[in-house]
Amino acid sequence: MTPSDPVKKRRVTLKLVAEQAGVHASTASRALNPVTRAMVLPAVAQKVLDVARELGYRPDPVAASLRTGRSKLVAILVPDISNSVFAPILSGASERLATEGYTVIVADVGSEKDKQLDIAAGLLARRVDGFILATVEKDDPLVAFCIEQNVPAVLVNRAEAQARLSSVVSDDELSMQLAVDHLVSLNHTFIGHIAGPVQHSTGYLRRRGFSRAMAKHDLADSAPYQIAKNYSRQDGAIAARKLLDMHPDITAIVAANDLLALGLYDVLRERNMRCPDDISVVGHNDMQLVDMIAPPLTTIRVDHHEMGQTTANLLRDAIERPNHAKFTVTLKPSLIVRASTAVKGSS
Repeated sequence: MTPSDPVKKRRVTLKLVAEQAGVHASTASRALNPVTRAMVLPAVAQKVLDVARELGYRPDPVAASLRTGRSKLVAILVPDISNSVFAPILSGASERLATEGYTVIVADVGSEKDKQLDIAAGLLARRVDGFILATVEKDDPLVAFCIEQNVPAVLVNRAEAQARLSSVVSDDELSMQLAVDHLVSLNHTFIGHIAGPVQHSTGYLRRRGFSRAMAKHDLADSAPYQIAKNYSRQDGAIAARKLLDMHPDITAIVAANDLLALGLYDVLRERNMRCPDDISVVGHNDMQLVDMIAPPLTTIRVDHHEMGQTTANLLRDAIERPNHAKFTVTLKPSLIVRASTAVKGSS
């Protein structure tokens, strides 16, 4: 078929693809849809795909929306797109949703509640089929918004006590148990914690997990903590200074995430303290490149890519089965030991 072929001058429709492939329009439609392609014989599906590619066929999303009542658009709302934790979550969710024929819109909604609600309302007005909420407030107004508007939504990297929406989380209590157990095995008994922000469910749960882990080792009386205002390197440094000023005899610190641990590293350098000789440090999340810093960071690994994929599966189910049961999927974290932790007094 050459560029001058009359077919090329016609608007490329589903009907035209079906005619050129020698199949019924409904067969072509199923072949072009990743969700229904398995219903068509492989050879026929491949022929339809080849013809569609040759003709330059592109599905008409407006027409499809009118037929199905769905836009095949999904919005993922994040509070800070610059936070590297969200990159693998977005990647995993987008990859999985694409296989189901969805297009993903990512919106950085910040932390102001009014702004978050305005953005969500604007996206809903554009007929998104559902939301993935990576926002992190314990009492998130976006949850109530989605419930009130009867729009499918799933939480990622956080959960609600009431379980009004399905969610995918890591086991924060287990992660702190792994960190504390590791440090105790290295003979550390005076262990501090740089906690995440109180308004974040992860900050609260990891702080509670740290306290419980220390209590299991009968170390509840030597488990001081400082709460960081935000999950940032700068706020990690501020909390670290307070913690070390108040408890100079601490020999190990568990940070609620890797950015907070990096802030602690800054403080150790400014005070001419050595890690791990003076202070052993454990982070959380295993962000990219934390194995490249000096010393490489011992941390709790969370598979955020898998978290994104699992969340996408839950959202697809919520869209296709509006009355399905709500539940929480909890992923198991693992301890990654690197050079930032050592036996107490080993220098």
